[in-house]
Amino acid sequence: MIRNSPPGNIPANSYNDGNVQRQKPGGKLKSNNDHHPIDIGDQLSFRLNNHPPPLEDIDSPTEDDASLRDSYTSRMLFGPSTSHQLSPLKRSPWSSYVEKSLPDCSDSHSNYTGLLASLVREEGNIYSLAATGDLLYTGSDSKNIRVWKSQKEFSWFKSNSGLVKAIVIADEKIFTGHQDGKIRVWKVSPRNPSAHKRIGTLPTFKSVVKKSMKPKNYTEVKGTQRIWIKHFDAISSLSFSEDQSLLYSGSWDTTIKVWKVSDFKCLESITGHEDAINSVVTGFDGMVFSGSADGTVKAWRREFQGKRTKHFFIDNLLKQECAVTSLIVNQSGTVLYCGSSDGFLHFWERERLLSRGGLLRGHKLAVLCLAAAGNLVFSGSADTNICVWRREGGGEHKCLYMLSGHTGPVKCLAVEDERRVGMAVSRCNNSNRVWTVYSGSLDKSVKVWRVSTETETKSRQPTASAPSHHRRSSSSGQIFARRRD
Repeated sequence: MIRNSPPGNIPANSYNDGNVQRQKPGGKLKSNNDHHPIDIGDQLSFRLNNHPPPLEDIDSPTEDDASLRDSYTSRMLFGPSTSHQLSPLKRSPWSSYVEKSLPDCSDSHSNYTGLLASLVREEGNIYSLAATGDLLYTGSDSKNIRVWKSQKEFSWFKSNSGLVKAIVIADEKIFTGHQDGKIRVWKVSPRNPSAHKRIGTLPTFKSVVKKSMKPKNYTEVKGTQRIWIKHFDAISSLSFSEDQSLLYSGSWDTTIKVWKVSDFKCLESITGHEDAINSVVTGFDGMVFSGSADGTVKAWRREFQGKRTKHFFIDNLLKQECAVTSLIVNQSGTVLYCGSSDGFLHFWERERLLSRGGLLRGHKLAVLCLAAAGNLVFSGSADTNICVWRREGGGEHKCLYMLSGHTGPVKCLAVEDERRVGMAVSRCNNSNRVWTVYSGSLDKSVKVWRVSTETETKSRQPTASAPSHHRRSSSSGQIFARRRD
């Protein structure tokens, strides 16, 4: 569903309405055992504070436990479940269906923006997505990483760890970040595009053994001596350098590791945050940006010292009480965007990097994920909605659409040019720029959206228009604010 407020107060079309009355929970949820509170940040898979202990090896939760936990949390945060309305097909483990017949370019529907299809998952929540061409990779709290093509399951491969928190793709290599603090590397078979083989784990066993022999390779992480090349808590984010020669991994252990893609060698461990890192992105001019539960966005500059690479701290772009949950640099490399747990979206322009460019308000709850394509920025939130923002020529931002349909927090986003996806609607041959947007949610579904940069101008009932982004803040959003120590 797309919610909008067009001129003339014309009601918007509704497809698979997923609106749910929300209750107002307070602070932490509690399970059936009152002695074990459930942290809302952990349920949403971003860290709000540093009280949970670091994780050495975590097994996947059993399906029964995960189901009870997710059901309870969903009822408390978002009211009674309406999943039966969103999943007319009950095939296991996945069922897919088309929400609306694809538009024909010969009529005014060529500017259609809305839901195309849903992939409803019955095994667990969706925590990570990555799209390349017509392929979509999905990671969840199961051990399977699934590959989709034209909204149908194309392939899958299995890891030894459970929850897959991050996926990035470079050429034929797929890098996945896991809850156990390891990065696994996969490669597509040249003979069989549906076959994936694991070709490495970062850090490699050989490098860990080698580094452990010398005391100088140990550093203090959360009060404990650790080998500096290894993460000791969940990996929350992965990002490539501009030339894809380096891979950056952010972790809840408060560190950023820098890896050489060619040989999987760990080159550097960057420290400076006081709490879990929720996002790391590379930007312009050799810059790297990191966002943390400590409420800061830090800027780092990469410099070459002979054959070595070293990163130096530049400045705090943001320092606040609320946790920073997500970062993204737009496609042209001119603007950095930051989502935070208070529902706001901050941004900085390249020419004025050290001064904040502006503040956008489009969500009632925490912003959990960001994606960028062309002059558009997409923000997914715990309020179950996706805002589509367009950056205008003068640097102003306009909220074009509010995509609604999920019944749980939107945890991850991926965007591809529709012409690369090769869907039926790619027959459209006009000046309109069209994007295919994938959204993964804690309602255990992946939704496929079509987003047009041109809004409908006909007098007929529109399929989309822009909601106002100047909203009053919701008191229930306060439960996602970072709590003071």
